[in-house]
Amino acid sequence: MSTSENATVAHDATLPGPCEGWGDDAPLIRSILDRVGDKWGILVIAVLRDTPLRYKQLHRSVPGISQRMLTLTLRHLERDGLVTRTVYPEVPPRVDYALTHLGDSLLEHVLGLAMWASEHTDEIHHHRVAFDQRQSGTA
Repeated sequence: MSTSENATVAHDATLPGPCEGWGDDAPLIRSILDRVGDKWGILVIAVLRDTPLRYKQLHRSVPGISQRMLTLTLRHLERDGLVTRTVYPEVPPRVDYALTHLGDSLLEHVLGLAMWASEHTDEIHHHRVAFDQRQSGTA
């Protein structure tokens, strides 16, 4: 490694911010943030805030999500311990999804992020239009 590369690595390691001090846990923390920060995960967690729901209820409650994406999102949230999947021995089988204690502890933050997005849609839309016009040269 050259001297300038060493200086860059040393400088990057001392940058302040949310990544500082993550060390060996950085890949896991990034993957957790990917999970809880993805649009479908946020919406599924928010929809499950009040009560357990069946798959079809969840699908109807999350606008725009495909069945495949809902299935993948539920599996990932279950794997991370944020959602439980309970199968009842009935005919036809009944499956409920609910937030775990861990998922519930994330709920306040997810709802806060969703509320922020809702409160700022007009402003963000305005900025997007202005940006797109500048990029296309029609401003």
